[in-house]
Amino acid sequence: MSGCAPKGACARALVLSQIGRVILKFFLPVVVVVFMESGYSVTPWEARGKIDYDKLIEEFGVEKLGPELVERIGRLAGGLHWLLRRGFFFAHRDLGLVLDDYEAGRGFFLYTGRAPSNSPMHIAHIVPFVATRWLQEKFNVNVYIEIPDEEKFLAKKVESLDEVEPYVRQDILNIAALGFDPDRTFIFRDTEYISRMYRAAVRVARLINFSTAKAVFGFDGETSIGLIFYPALQIVPTLFENKRPLIPCGIDQDPYFRLQRDIAPRLGRYKTAEMLSKLVWGLTGPETKMSASQPETAILLNDPPDVVKKKIMNAYTGGRATIEEQRRLGGVPEVCTVFHWYSVLFEEDDKKLEERYWACKTGKLMCGECKLELVQRINRFLEQHRANVKRAEEKLHLYMYDGKLAQEMWNWEFR
Repeated sequence: MSGCAPKGACARALVLSQIGRVILKFFLPVVVVVFMESGYSVTPWEARGKIDYDKLIEEFGVEKLGPELVERIGRLAGGLHWLLRRGFFFAHRDLGLVLDDYEAGRGFFLYTGRAPSNSPMHIAHIVPFVATRWLQEKFNVNVYIEIPDEEKFLAKKVESLDEVEPYVRQDILNIAALGFDPDRTFIFRDTEYISRMYRAAVRVARLINFSTAKAVFGFDGETSIGLIFYPALQIVPTLFENKRPLIPCGIDQDPYFRLQRDIAPRLGRYKTAEMLSKLVWGLTGPETKMSASQPETAILLNDPPDVVKKKIMNAYTGGRATIEEQRRLGGVPEVCTVFHWYSVLFEEDDKKLEERYWACKTGKLMCGECKLELVQRINRFLEQHRANVKRAEEKLHLYMYDGKLAQEMWNWEFR
């Protein structure tokens, strides 16, 4: 392709297709999958190297999320979220059946979650919740949000449950602040809601052999028996309604629900459907991930403006060594973490994103200018988010106890 930007709708589609291939990558698999011959590895706890998503589709046995299905979502929803338009969600299981159920009046429900740790949430953590909230709004369905406050302790990543406790409420507020419907959303903590979940978890656990769990999750002789039981708790919310559950999540979560799909018919429930996303990049380079334990890689939701500026101004870009080279050769947005984050959360307009892409590619846009604008957008976002968190505090009881759905769920029994 020459340095001149092609014109017209076909060119725009080409550019957005290119953008979808080179940016927007999300969580990766919580299954023991190692492809060292391809230069990357995916394990239950980390993803390293440049991920071959086409290979993962084949290995996981999921389906590619193609244009026909995406267009169908847009037709039913009255439009498309940019994360769908740009290929962030790249694969699925039974998404077509979910849409069939919706059109037939049977409906569906949404399920997602967040395991608190001993550090604050960062902006990558909220991406799946943004997609889930959009789906709730467009399809007017219930959302169940699990807060497994025991997971990090069982995984031996923290020394005590108390270590996580200060972050649990803040994580819940950060999620509620994204604008979920308080009467159609139930947010619950495992350690608090366990009395309603345990009967169903026992039914689930009986149907999963240790050999299967070991093969899927890589459990070994050092794994706590609590963590071995934990997948049963992850599956329970898929049983909350006798409808098809849809889970928008990173492909790392697929193993939990592959197990669910094996056992759901024996429990008289629908197999879980999934809308699977890619790995979000950290600030230190493509194919890295944000980590609150490595602050230089992440924008935390509680970062003050000066910290955001410092992190973004030091972020990895696709820029050239000098301004002269940048003007002459252009930048490489395909490997730029700054451009990546515009595409994920901070530029909703596809046309403007395309313009930014070509301004970088043709040397008209310098990295410093692009970074400073992203700093402003992130800081505006975080300021608004903090205001939304304060408002969410007043509604928290509705999400957890007193809203219409929450009240129903505190009387829920699995039968």
